Amino acid sequence: MTFSSIFTTDNITIVQGLIVTGVALVLGLISSLVYRFKSYCSKSFAVTLTIIPAIVAMLIMMVNGLATGAGIAVLGVFSLVRFRSQPGSSREILAIMLSMAIGLACGGGYITFAVFAAAVVCIVWLILFSTPFGDNGNKKELRIEIPENLDYEGLFDDIFKEFTTKNEVITVKTVQMGSVYELRYHISLKRDKSEKAFIDAIRARNGNLPVSCGRVKNDTEL
Repeated sequence: MTFSSIFTTDNITIVQGLIVTGVALVLGLISSLVYRFKSYCSKSFAVTLTIIPAIVAMLIMMVNGLATGAGIAVLGVFSLVRFRSQPGSSREILAIMLSMAIGLACGGGYITFAVFAAAVVCIVWLILFSTPFGDNGNKKELRIEIPENLDYEGLFDDIFKEFTTKNEVITVKTVQMGSVYELRYHISLKRDKSEKAFIDAIRARNGNLPVSCGRVKNDTEL
Protein backbone atom coordinates (compact mmCIF):
# COMPACT_ATOMS: atom_id res chain seq x y z
CA MET A 1 0.00 0.00 0.00
CA THR A 2 1.34 3.41 -0.96
CA PHE A 3 0.19 6.94 -0.27
CA SER A 4 0.01 9.14 -3.34
CA SER A 5 -1.05 12.72 -3.90
CA ILE A 6 -4.27 13.60 -5.70
CA PHE A 7 -2.37 16.43 -7.40
CA THR A 8 -0.80 15.26 -10.66
CA THR A 9 0.10 18.71 -11.96
CA ASP A 10 0.92 22.13 -10.55
CA ASN A 11 -2.61 23.23 -11.42
CA ILE A 12 -5.26 22.51 -8.78
CA THR A 13 -8.85 22.03 -9.91
CA ILE A 14 -11.87 23.31 -7.99
CA VAL A 15 -12.91 19.73 -7.18
CA GLN A 16 -9.46 18.93 -5.78
CA GLY A 17 -9.49 22.11 -3.74
CA LEU A 18 -12.91 21.30 -2.31
CA ILE A 19 -11.84 17.74 -1.44
CA VAL A 20 -8.69 18.92 0.32
CA THR A 21 -10.45 21.69 2.25
CA GLY A 22 -13.38 19.46 3.18
CA VAL A 23 -11.18 16.61 4.44
CA ALA A 24 -9.00 19.07 6.37
CA LEU A 25 -12.06 20.55 8.08
CA VAL A 26 -13.50 17.12 8.96
CA LEU A 27 -10.18 15.87 10.37
CA GLY A 28 -9.76 19.17 12.22
CA LEU A 29 -13.19 18.72 13.79
CA ILE A 30 -12.30 15.17 14.84
CA SER A 31 -9.01 16.29 16.38
CA SER A 32 -10.87 19.05 18.24
CA LEU A 33 -13.37 16.53 19.64
CA VAL A 34 -10.52 14.24 20.69
CA TYR A 35 -8.78 17.13 22.45
CA ARG A 36 -11.94 17.78 24.47
CA PHE A 37 -11.85 14.22 25.81
CA LYS A 38 -11.34 14.53 29.59
CA SER A 39 -10.10 18.08 29.16
CA TYR A 40 -11.58 21.59 29.45
CA CYS A 41 -11.53 23.45 26.17
CA SER A 42 -12.80 26.94 25.39
CA LYS A 43 -14.99 27.42 22.35
CA SER A 44 -12.40 29.65 20.66
CA PHE A 45 -9.67 27.01 20.99
CA ALA A 46 -12.00 24.25 19.77
CA VAL A 47 -12.86 26.33 16.68
CA THR A 48 -9.16 27.10 16.16
CA LEU A 49 -8.23 23.41 16.17
CA THR A 50 -11.01 22.73 13.67
CA ILE A 51 -10.01 25.44 11.19
CA ILE A 52 -6.19 25.31 11.41
CA PRO A 53 -5.87 22.24 9.10
CA ALA A 54 -7.91 23.93 6.37
CA ILE A 55 -5.87 27.15 6.58
CA VAL A 56 -2.56 25.27 6.49
CA ALA A 57 -3.80 23.18 3.56
CA MET A 58 -4.77 26.37 1.69
CA LEU A 59 -1.28 27.83 2.24
CA ILE A 60 0.43 24.66 1.06
CA MET A 61 -1.76 24.49 -2.06
CA MET A 62 -1.07 28.16 -2.74
CA VAL A 63 2.73 27.73 -2.76
CA ASN A 64 2.60 24.37 -4.54
CA GLY A 65 4.88 24.55 -7.55
CA LEU A 66 6.09 28.07 -6.79
CA ALA A 67 9.65 29.18 -6.12
CA THR A 68 11.50 28.11 -3.01
CA GLY A 69 11.30 31.67 -1.75
CA ALA A 70 7.54 31.36 -1.43
CA GLY A 71 7.91 28.31 0.79
CA ILE A 72 10.41 30.18 2.97
CA ALA A 73 7.95 33.07 3.26
CA VAL A 74 5.23 30.68 4.48
CA LEU A 75 7.67 29.24 7.02
CA GLY A 76 8.32 32.79 8.22
CA VAL A 77 4.58 33.34 8.68
CA PHE A 78 4.33 30.19 10.82
CA SER A 79 7.27 31.36 12.92
CA LEU A 80 5.66 34.76 13.41
CA VAL A 81 2.40 33.16 14.56
CA ARG A 82 4.32 30.91 16.97
CA PHE A 83 6.23 33.73 18.63
CA ARG A 84 3.19 36.01 18.78
CA SER A 85 1.22 33.33 20.67
CA GLN A 86 1.04 32.81 24.40
CA PRO A 87 2.83 29.69 25.71
CA GLY A 88 0.38 26.83 26.08
CA SER A 89 0.26 23.57 27.95
CA SER A 90 1.87 20.46 26.49
CA ARG A 91 -1.58 19.15 25.58
CA GLU A 92 -2.46 22.34 23.69
CA ILE A 93 0.85 22.28 21.80
CA LEU A 94 0.28 18.63 20.89
CA ALA A 95 -3.20 19.42 19.55
CA ILE A 96 -1.94 22.36 17.50
CA MET A 97 0.89 20.27 16.02
CA LEU A 98 -1.60 17.55 15.08
CA SER A 99 -3.85 20.12 13.36
CA MET A 100 -0.91 21.57 11.44
CA ALA A 101 0.32 18.11 10.41
CA ILE A 102 -3.15 17.29 9.09
CA GLY A 103 -3.15 20.54 7.13
CA LEU A 104 0.30 19.87 5.66
CA ALA A 105 -0.67 16.36 4.54
CA CYS A 106 -3.97 17.55 3.04
CA GLY A 107 -2.32 20.54 1.38
CA GLY A 108 0.15 18.21 -0.32
CA GLY A 109 -2.75 16.17 -1.67
CA TYR A 110 -2.03 13.13 0.50
CA ILE A 111 -5.62 12.70 1.64
CA THR A 112 -5.38 8.99 2.44
CA PHE A 113 -2.24 9.50 4.47
CA ALA A 114 -3.83 12.41 6.36
CA VAL A 115 -6.83 10.27 7.30
CA PHE A 116 -4.66 7.29 8.24
CA ALA A 117 -2.17 9.29 10.34
CA ALA A 118 -4.90 11.33 12.07
CA ALA A 119 -6.80 8.15 12.95
CA VAL A 120 -3.70 6.50 14.43
CA VAL A 121 -2.73 9.56 16.48
CA CYS A 122 -6.28 10.13 17.74
CA ILE A 123 -6.68 6.49 18.78
CA VAL A 124 -3.36 6.52 20.65
CA TRP A 125 -4.34 9.88 22.22
CA LEU A 126 -7.64 8.46 23.52
CA ILE A 127 -5.98 5.32 24.85
CA LEU A 128 -3.19 7.15 26.70
CA PHE A 129 -5.47 9.79 28.23
CA SER A 130 -8.04 7.20 29.35
CA THR A 131 -5.48 5.01 31.14
CA PRO A 132 -3.22 5.68 34.17
CA PHE A 133 -0.23 6.14 31.82
CA GLY A 134 2.00 8.93 33.17
CA ASP A 135 -0.22 9.67 36.17
CA ASN A 136 1.31 10.94 39.41
CA GLY A 137 -1.07 8.82 41.46
CA ASN A 138 -2.30 10.83 44.42
CA LYS A 139 0.49 13.39 44.17
CA LYS A 140 -0.45 16.94 45.17
CA GLU A 141 1.13 20.32 45.76
CA LEU A 142 0.82 21.60 49.32
CA ARG A 143 1.37 25.22 50.38
CA ILE A 144 1.55 26.12 54.07
CA GLU A 145 1.99 29.55 55.63
CA ILE A 146 3.52 29.82 59.10
CA PRO A 147 4.49 32.78 61.34
CA GLU A 148 8.08 33.94 60.99
CA ASN A 149 8.83 33.13 64.66
CA LEU A 150 7.78 29.47 64.25
CA ASP A 151 10.56 26.97 63.51
CA TYR A 152 9.40 24.94 60.50
CA GLU A 153 12.19 22.34 60.75
CA GLY A 154 10.41 19.04 61.49
CA LEU A 155 7.23 20.90 62.46
CA PHE A 156 4.91 18.72 60.36
CA ASP A 157 6.91 15.47 60.25
CA ASP A 158 4.46 13.48 62.37
CA ILE A 159 1.49 14.73 60.31
CA PHE A 160 3.21 13.83 57.06
CA LYS A 161 4.06 10.38 58.42
CA GLU A 162 0.41 9.78 59.31
CA PHE A 163 -1.24 11.12 56.14
CA THR A 164 1.32 10.78 53.31
CA THR A 165 3.42 8.13 51.64
CA LYS A 166 5.88 10.65 50.21
CA ASN A 167 6.67 14.29 50.92
CA GLU A 168 9.31 16.64 49.56
CA VAL A 169 10.08 20.28 50.29
CA ILE A 170 10.16 22.25 47.03
CA THR A 171 10.59 25.86 48.16
CA VAL A 172 10.64 27.97 51.30
CA LYS A 173 10.10 31.71 50.91
CA THR A 174 8.94 34.72 52.87
CA VAL A 175 5.70 36.52 52.01
CA GLN A 176 3.75 39.49 53.36
CA MET A 177 6.85 41.67 53.82
CA GLY A 178 8.72 38.85 55.53
CA SER A 179 6.22 38.36 58.34
CA VAL A 180 5.17 34.91 57.09
CA TYR A 181 6.99 31.89 55.65
CA GLU A 182 5.40 29.95 52.79
CA LEU A 183 6.41 26.29 52.56
CA ARG A 184 5.71 24.42 49.32
CA TYR A 185 5.73 20.62 49.22
CA HIS A 186 5.02 17.84 46.79
CA ILE A 187 3.16 15.10 48.65
CA SER A 188 1.38 11.81 47.98
CA LEU A 189 -1.64 11.31 50.22
CA LYS A 190 -2.45 7.84 51.53
CA ARG A 191 -5.51 6.39 49.81
CA ASP A 192 -7.39 5.81 53.06
CA LYS A 193 -6.76 9.29 54.51
CA SER A 194 -9.04 12.32 54.30
CA GLU A 195 -7.63 15.44 52.71
CA LYS A 196 -9.79 17.59 55.01
CA ALA A 197 -8.45 15.85 58.11
CA PHE A 198 -4.93 16.34 56.78
CA ILE A 199 -5.44 20.08 56.25
CA ASP A 200 -7.15 20.48 59.64
CA ALA A 201 -4.18 18.84 61.34
CA ILE A 202 -1.82 21.30 59.65
CA ARG A 203 -4.03 24.29 60.56
CA ALA A 204 -3.89 23.31 64.22
CA ARG A 205 -0.10 23.41 63.96
CA ASN A 206 0.46 26.58 61.89
CA GLY A 207 -1.77 28.95 63.84
CA ASN A 208 -4.70 28.60 61.42
CA LEU A 209 -2.87 30.46 58.66
CA PRO A 210 -3.77 29.66 55.02
CA VAL A 211 -3.16 26.12 53.74
CA SER A 212 -3.79 25.03 50.15
CA CYS A 213 -3.61 21.60 48.55
CA GLY A 214 -4.06 21.03 44.83
CA ARG A 215 -2.80 19.16 41.81
CA VAL A 216 0.79 19.36 40.62
CA LYS A 217 1.03 21.47 37.45
CA ASN A 218 2.82 19.03 35.16
CA ASP A 219 1.93 21.03 32.03
CA THR A 220 4.59 23.60 32.88
CA GLU A 221 7.35 20.97 32.76
CA LEU A 222 7.46 20.74 28.97
